[in-house]
Amino acid sequence: MTQDADAIRDWWRTSIIDMAPGKIAFRGHAVEDLIGNVSFPQMIWLMTAGRLASAQEAALLEAALVAGVDHGPQAPSIAAARMTATCGVGLNNAMANGVNMLGDVHGGAGEQCAELYYDIAARMDGGSSLDTAVQDGLDAWRAENGKIVSGFGHRFHKPVDPRAPRLMGLVRDAAQLGTVSGRYADIGEAVQANLSQRRPLAMNIDGATAVIFCELGFPAPLSRGLFCLSRSVGILSHAWEQMQQGGRNKGPMPPAYLPKYEPESDATR
Repeated sequence: MTQDADAIRDWWRTSIIDMAPGKIAFRGHAVEDLIGNVSFPQMIWLMTAGRLASAQEAALLEAALVAGVDHGPQAPSIAAARMTATCGVGLNNAMANGVNMLGDVHGGAGEQCAELYYDIAARMDGGSSLDTAVQDGLDAWRAENGKIVSGFGHRFHKPVDPRAPRLMGLVRDAAQLGTVSGRYADIGEAVQANLSQRRPLAMNIDGATAVIFCELGFPAPLSRGLFCLSRSVGILSHAWEQMQQGGRNKGPMPPAYLPKYEPESDATR
């Protein structure tokens, strides 16, 4: 009986929560001690990184989360949530559909950029100078992923994504206080300088938040998860707004506009 009970308990093993009747503890901290004493960004940090963040660390994480909450109905994740909300389902369904749109192309650039930054840092640890590590890292990136470098350039915000300079300024401030090293800010700015040799190319929100996530020590895959948390706020807001506005079965285009019909050519049949 004891062996069976142990096998059942071992089925789901976790160091995140210790929960029993009358007891809830996250990473060894009683929930009643956390409530009212830690911020939500500190709680996110505790749950994902396993320790309580300092107020300064949490403030930098919070800045990244605030910056990424929304980018308007033209963003696929937001559009999906709004369309879902017109189909008579609940907020949770609309939010799930929006979050599920966050993939490699839309929503994954922060993770990809963090991977690039970590690769460049590893090359520097191997003895390369910053400029050499950046060039070699970019060459390796392009060989694997193509010419577009995640985290840089924006189809709307040219020549500057207004979110990036503010975030980078906060990183520099945090580095001066010793909260972070500033190493990944150097890497990010060196990548931007390299990419801007022919024409100005701005660091975008993904490039700047990737700097923050790397400075704070989050593994690259968590960058996408953290962005999902951030964008969920915008997804929720737009889904709720659409519910208040009304409308049924709203698709991607107004009813007066229909998709262009292109018959198959004989060559493709």
